[in-house]
Amino acid sequence: MKTEFSLTQLADPDIAEADKILRACVHCGFCTATCPTYVLLGDELDSPRGRIYLIKQMLEKDQPPTQEVVKHIDRCLSCLACMTTCPSGVNYMHLVDQARVRIERDYTRPAAERLLRTVLAWVLPRPGLFRISMTLARFGRPLLALLPTDKPGATTPSLSRRLRAMLSLAPSSLPPAGPRGGTVFPAVGTRRARVALLQGCAQQVLAPRINDAAIRFLTRHGVEVVLVADEQCCGALTHHLGRDDDALARARGNVTAWNKEAEARGLDAILMTTSGCGTVIKDYGYMLREDRQYAAPAARISKLAMDVTEYITGLELPAPERRSELVVAYHSACSLQHGQKITQLPKDLLSKNGFVVKDIPESHLCCGSAGTYNILQPDIATKLRDRKVANIATVEPEMIAAGNIGCMVQIASGTSVPVAHTIELLDWATGGPRPGSS
Repeated sequence: MKTEFSLTQLADPDIAEADKILRACVHCGFCTATCPTYVLLGDELDSPRGRIYLIKQMLEKDQPPTQEVVKHIDRCLSCLACMTTCPSGVNYMHLVDQARVRIERDYTRPAAERLLRTVLAWVLPRPGLFRISMTLARFGRPLLALLPTDKPGATTPSLSRRLRAMLSLAPSSLPPAGPRGGTVFPAVGTRRARVALLQGCAQQVLAPRINDAAIRFLTRHGVEVVLVADEQCCGALTHHLGRDDDALARARGNVTAWNKEAEARGLDAILMTTSGCGTVIKDYGYMLREDRQYAAPAARISKLAMDVTEYITGLELPAPERRSELVVAYHSACSLQHGQKITQLPKDLLSKNGFVVKDIPESHLCCGSAGTYNILQPDIATKLRDRKVANIATVEPEMIAAGNIGCMVQIASGTSVPVAHTIELLDWATGGPRPGSS
């Protein structure tokens, strides 16, 4: 793609990177076949190729984004299926992230939407506040019927529609809080490795059982696990809302905390049980590349970052204690299969540990969770969820496995089939409790 940035514009490292990405695009359109919003809506501007044109125009003209540009960028899930499909290696992730920062900086949204986004950006990365908000949401659920519905043909969801989506996703009860940062879980028997386990934000409130399962599995196989003190939200939620100052501050905080732990007591890896977090943490080196103080430390952290299934695959494991022959539909989270290029490893682990693993038709298409997407774009998110659930039903599973809490909550809201994290099933196969039994 031909670009026309001025030399002054290209002096900005972000614009120089955007120019490089744009020039790699050859307009082939392969991305349209795997883009969830294009598959649903059939609008060229709701495809990666269409959005690339909009972003190019916005950046080249260096003008405030228009309402039309914002609408179509907002509809992007950042599922990154387009990057898996692209034969030219276009790094759409870094391009759309830059567009979101520009929109957040230069576009004035309606007051109600600004307020909602501010609340999401403030509450979700803070587990204490998030727990309080989930408790309050339970009291607000009876008010769902009182909220007005959107008019037919509305192109942008109203505040009431988004509030309905937010309240409907809130669980009826919350589990007790898990262990706090600074806790160390010794390896059982001879210690073979030492890892940090990301505590997460929403996950530690909604499903602390996931990290509990990871800790049991790892320590059972000789791996010491530490929950690092002073760790905070990875920054993914605010990063995808275009609030890069907040996201980068969180990245710097985590780089400092994890490097301090690595230097003091050693770390063989930093593990994530939430793939959405993992995709961003693995990108810390890029995000902080222009920061003289943090560029090198961030790159080191990105190299240490691994999805829990990625790390487990490198361990020599004994045969499983039980073979359940349970039929499991494996949902490959977008952030895992497209963001981190991890596709076969989780399925192989489940198969080797006695589960009958079924691939889901249209597995490349997003379930509609995508961080805050199912709140900010609830209609599209619901259609994608229903499509995903219908595809899952065709393989007639007894359980659904996934590697990302957002996907788990989204899919569970549309099906009665139990949904578990991959590590919960692996823990069960090697001596832990059956998922959902506690």
